[in-house]
Amino acid sequence: MTKQIVKRTVDMQIIGDWVEPGTRVLDLGCGSGVLLDYLMQTKQVSGIGVDLEFAKITACVRRGLAAYQGDMTSFMRSFPDKHFGRVICSRTVHELADPTAVIDEALRVGRFVTVGFVNHGFWKNRVNALLQGRKIKNEVYTTEWFESRPANPVSVADFEHFCTAKGIRIARRAHLAGDWHTPCHTLPNLFAGYALYDLAR
Repeated sequence: MTKQIVKRTVDMQIIGDWVEPGTRVLDLGCGSGVLLDYLMQTKQVSGIGVDLEFAKITACVRRGLAAYQGDMTSFMRSFPDKHFGRVICSRTVHELADPTAVIDEALRVGRFVTVGFVNHGFWKNRVNALLQGRKIKNEVYTTEWFESRPANPVSVADFEHFCTAKGIRIARRAHLAGDWHTPCHTLPNLFAGYALYDLAR
C-alpha cells in the first residue's frame, strides 16, 4: 500500500466516523469519488458529488455515483436550508477562489460541514521554505510547483482564526502528524501535517 493510499484511508476513516449512517451527503470537490463511494458502502449515505473537472465526474459516474460538473456555490443554491446532513470539503478548501462564500453556503445547506486540509504551518514546510527559498516539497506537499494547482495555503491557526472571525462553531477537530496517520495532540499548528474540522452554526 503506497503512502498516498494510507493517507487517504486514514482521512476517510475519520470522516466516516463523523458521518451519521443513512444521511444525505454532498461532497464538494469530489474528485474521482473515492470518499463518496467509501461513505456509501460503509455508512449507506445518499450522496452526490460536485467537481469542475469532466474527467473526475466521469470517474464518479463509472463508480455508479451521482455527480455534477460545475461551480459548487451555484449548485448549492438550488437546495433548501439544511437539506444535507453533512457537506464535505476534503482537500479542496485551499483551491477555492472564495472559501468564505463556499463555507457559508455549505453551512446553510448542511447541518454539519467537514473541512480537511494540508497544514501549511507544519514545521517541515517552514524549514524548507526558509532554507531552500523554493516551493515546498516534502511528505506533506508532494508535488513540484509546476505540477500543482494554484492554491491559497492555509494553516491550522489560519483556519481556526477564520472560524472565530466568522462566528462558525467548531464541533470537533482531528489533527494528524506529518505521516497523516498518527494523531497529533501537541501544538498542531506546528506539528500536524493534516487537519480535519467539523463545523456548524
